[in-house]
Amino acid sequence: MKAALILEDGTYVEGTAFGAEKTIEGELVFNTSMTGYVEALTDPSYAGQILMMTYPLIGNYGVCREDFESDGVKVEGFVVRELCKEPSNWRSEMTVDELLKEYGVPGIEGVDTRMLTKKIRIYGAMNAILAVGDDLDREELIERAKKITPITEKDLVDKVCVKEPKRFETEKGKYEVILIDCGVKMSIVRQLLKRRVNVTLVPYNYPAEKIIEMDPDGVFVSNGPGDPARVKPTIETIKKLAGKVPMAGICLGHQLTALALGAKTFKLKFGHRGANQPVKDFETGRVFISSQNHSFAVDEKSLNGTGLEVTQINLNDYTVEGLRHKEFPLMTVQYHPEASPGPHDTYFFFDRYVDMLREY
Repeated sequence: MKAALILEDGTYVEGTAFGAEKTIEGELVFNTSMTGYVEALTDPSYAGQILMMTYPLIGNYGVCREDFESDGVKVEGFVVRELCKEPSNWRSEMTVDELLKEYGVPGIEGVDTRMLTKKIRIYGAMNAILAVGDDLDREELIERAKKITPITEKDLVDKVCVKEPKRFETEKGKYEVILIDCGVKMSIVRQLLKRRVNVTLVPYNYPAEKIIEMDPDGVFVSNGPGDPARVKPTIETIKKLAGKVPMAGICLGHQLTALALGAKTFKLKFGHRGANQPVKDFETGRVFISSQNHSFAVDEKSLNGTGLEVTQINLNDYTVEGLRHKEFPLMTVQYHPEASPGPHDTYFFFDRYVDMLREY
């Protein structure tokens, strides 16, 4: 079946459909990773977005549920140059086409992803429609694409977080941590469990008073989708908890923590999505390669008076990648130290967090 991708600037490209036979809309973004499409498709941070892979051949090692980062596919749509129909991998349980069909998500292949990526790099991430059908109305779809609600006006966290507390225990668990779920990747939970940390997931709007009643050893704020400025319940919770218990945040959790302490965030032109982002750590002087997936960043100029100091920066565009508080136990990173997919250079972030729990 035919499919088309229509951008808000009027760009109209045709290809071949796979996955679910439906038409969706969202913000078109690109990911430069060569592998890890299963983890990316199931990453809740992509809610509200159409994911495009820059690597031209996708699906060649199939799909294994063990690699899921959530309970299913979270992207709105999927764009690739060429889709592998017959994967070769002993772990494979299904094809990407079958995966998308199962979760009701459409895809398009046979389009010039290089051209589309260059367009986004020049003009910024754009709203788009992924339409499936053999008889599409081109002009109607172009007009519709111009009227899509921007991601800065959408509340996406509530769609991907738990609704009730959910507990994960590890054998010989030593610490109790409350993880505020804004769209958590399960690899974050796995990394904490490996370090003898029992984890209780709570919704993004869980009251700070209830968290304090649970008397945790620490609090962790997860990644998630959308504009951090719209996640006001979590910002208020962080305000009330900061300084009372050791805290850490990843990605959206990093941005929310900065906002809670008085800093500001801004939307990047096309975001950081891939597994090869260089990050410099000021404490050690080392440069790490990191996995990233975000559209927003913390404004370094707004940190005065917040008590926060920059610990790491991105060496591509010098945006803030790490923060810590000067007085109490609190640290955050913009990238994904749990990787999945990506390099394992920054696993030490979880070790530092456990050290913080031990000390306080």
